Amino acid sequence: MNRLLVLVRHGQSDWNLKNLFTGWKDPDLTDLGIEEAITAGRRLKAMDVQFDVAFTSNLSRAQRTCTLLLEALGQPGLPTLADEALNERDYGDLSGLNKDDARARWGEDQVHLWRRSYDVKPPGGESLKDTVARVLPYYLREILPRVMRGERVLVAAHGNSLRALVMVLDGLTPETIPSMELSTGIPLVYRLKADTTVEDKKVLDA
Repeated sequence: MNRLLVLVRHGQSDWNLKNLFTGWKDPDLTDLGIEEAITAGRRLKAMDVQFDVAFTSNLSRAQRTCTLLLEALGQPGLPTLADEALNERDYGDLSGLNKDDARARWGEDQVHLWRRSYDVKPPGGESLKDTVARVLPYYLREILPRVMRGERVLVAAHGNSLRALVMVLDGLTPETIPSMELSTGIPLVYRLKADTTVEDKKVLDA
């Protein structure tokens, strides 16, 4: 029983490059983002990792990352389940705004609070706490049971939806999780114990 769970944040998107709040908006990957996704697949292949199923969000940047990664891994066409439960945090009225422009409009402290607090939500959007509240039930219902049955599972999603999973896996708190950064296109490789806690974690960076 491998109990393998790999988390990958999507490759750089066009709006990441432009420093825009993205949320549920749906920009595509940049050329760098495409290369990050392919490189992630190659790094997993070098470890002889293979998957039984993949999960992703309803947003194209995560779906394309998943597809490119699996092609580079030599597993095109792997069964893949998409669900909005794994979507990025909804930034509401901030979506599409340049982060520097938002700071000029609302002030550095307020924008920092929206971005980095656990339970303060931007206007019309979700807090990280709200994101955790939709991601974790989906994880417990759909993803974790497969891992515990010995399936090898890939999750290609977003910085904040994956933070919700890392919060549980790494035992982080509402105080520590907001400052934790997930780099684009870098696989986090977990192996779980029989009690669902983490036996081993590897970060496949350069």
